[in-house]
Amino acid sequence: MAGNRPFSQALERLKRHGLRPTRQRLALVRLLFDGGDRHVTADRLQAEAAAAGIKVSLATIYNTLNQFTAAGVLREVVVEAGRSYFDTNTGDHHHMLIEQTGELVDIPASHVHVSSLPALPAGTSLRRIDVILRVGSDPETASK
Repeated sequence: MAGNRPFSQALERLKRHGLRPTRQRLALVRLLFDGGDRHVTADRLQAEAAAAGIKVSLATIYNTLNQFTAAGVLREVVVEAGRSYFDTNTGDHHHMLIEQTGELVDIPASHVHVSSLPALPAGTSLRRIDVILRVGSDPETASK
């Protein structure tokens, strides 16, 4: 049965997004998607690949993550300059960054309401609104 073949879901995901299914892409897409929706950094994905016996350079990881993002397989969430997470959930949602741990948590789009927006520049249209809530320990409760 084709659905039970190893890599069949990964292969289908790559083909659906117009990406050539190289050995490394197949291996990385399986690492990314076999566990459900999640947020991963390039460094974390490289460590997971190494633990799974997949030999791939950090440069290849970055290139692949960027290709997956451009093709719509992933969504990049930039939390600060030089610090990005790649999100396997490409649907409409927002994020909460827990600053102490670096954990990024999904927030359903229905839980965030934007009451007004500035005028958009001529010739543009709104594509998406990305909200990142940054939370840290409360100094008042932490000292008690």
